[in-house]
Amino acid sequence: MVDQAERTEKGGFGETVKVIIQALILALVIRTFLFQPFSIPSGSMMPTLLVGDYLFVSKWSYGFSKYSLPFSPDLFEGRVLAFQPHRGDVVVFRKPHEEDVDYIKRLVGLPGDHIQVREGVLYLNGKAVPREPAGEFNFEDGAKAQQYRETLPNGVSYITLDLSPNSPGDNTREFVVPADHYFMMGDNRDNSLDSRFDVGYVPFENLVGKARVIFFSIKDDVSPLEIWKWPSDLRPGRFFTWLG
Repeated sequence: MVDQAERTEKGGFGETVKVIIQALILALVIRTFLFQPFSIPSGSMMPTLLVGDYLFVSKWSYGFSKYSLPFSPDLFEGRVLAFQPHRGDVVVFRKPHEEDVDYIKRLVGLPGDHIQVREGVLYLNGKAVPREPAGEFNFEDGAKAQQYRETLPNGVSYITLDLSPNSPGDNTREFVVPADHYFMMGDNRDNSLDSRFDVGYVPFENLVGKARVIFFSIKDDVSPLEIWKWPSDLRPGRFFTWLG
């Protein structure tokens, strides 16, 4: 006969397992349909995003594709509950032909757009996108670079970096964005592998979500778990920075 203590122990263990399973299912639902955290491993979106920024991406902004799901199972094609992205969105997407790789860039070209860069200036459908000098960006190692404020036709405005007056991406051929595809560029224009290069046009299906807010930031490529380095390496001024 099982005594009361043993029944209580078994019941307690069973309840613990049940709670853990429920928590995992809830986390999976949130990650798949609501928000997913991402970290920034490179400087291609500086100064908007820095290496060591951690941000939340809204998964529902453009609807859902197979890339919205963990491990991207090939269950269906295209998107469900689809919403069109907007020019100027900061987007996480899967790189075409390397769909296991997440990229984050700014969407500058919509289907049908003609895109070209001439002498460092972005041209959209034959018209130069207005940009104005916006002072210098100070890198954490003491280096500096010229900044420009760029404003797209829909009013979205952001800061770009110009590291060099004659980089490979400063003068490009004219790109014509195909249907159901988008043209992405990094805000760090001279240090970004984007649609000007091997990324190419990004299919609508490959969009994962829209970057919303930086919730944590730490410099020097330090792990957030190294809490003893927080006093010197945290960037509290970047916490809860809204991205759109």
